Amino acid sequence: MIAVLLTGLGKFIFMDLLNLRLFYIILAMVIWSTYIVLRSRNIPSVLKYWGFRSNNVQQVFIMILPWIIAAVAMCVVVGFWRDTINPTWHILPLLIIYPIWGVVQQFLIIALLAGNLQDLQRHEISRPVIIFLTALIFGLVHYPYPWLIIGTFLLALFYTHVFLRARNLWVLGVLHGWLGAIFFYTVVDRDPFLEVFGHLLN
Repeated sequence: MIAVLLTGLGKFIFMDLLNLRLFYIILAMVIWSTYIVLRSRNIPSVLKYWGFRSNNVQQVFIMILPWIIAAVAMCVVVGFWRDTINPTWHILPLLIIYPIWGVVQQFLIIALLAGNLQDLQRHEISRPVIIFLTALIFGLVHYPYPWLIIGTFLLALFYTHVFLRARNLWVLGVLHGWLGAIFFYTVVDRDPFLEVFGHLLN
């Protein structure tokens, strides 16, 4: 959990202060992917425990699909209300790339943080408290963008509840990526594709 919090601190340093978004994302993905591989070699069952499983994909997908559809509709409504709808082809590659980063984020915040809090033996914490704390941390990581804080907080409330019931990161991560991409180009009025890859296109 300390490593997760340090990764969150790195976001503020590398992404917000130094504007090294692509470097930070690649670094975080390499470090945590290496950790997952090494850990799973010693304890193969840990992958299923973390939510890297396929036996309940359909069940979890059906469980959260109505909520995702409602969230997308809300993004469009808020986007029209704020006049922040920003249709661009940049969303297409982001719909492919962002789910990968979404899985990593769900692993860090939901699987490691919420999962470990649920399994604490010395200090038992109630599920509502775990869900709230996880959502609060996930929201605060997206400071200083108010709409991102609100959106990720609400999403994490629901996602943490689903994970603690079904433990599947694949569905949560992919849908997190798709919903996040839509959220950026409707509500937030930002272009994360240009923010991350813009300097490579110039």
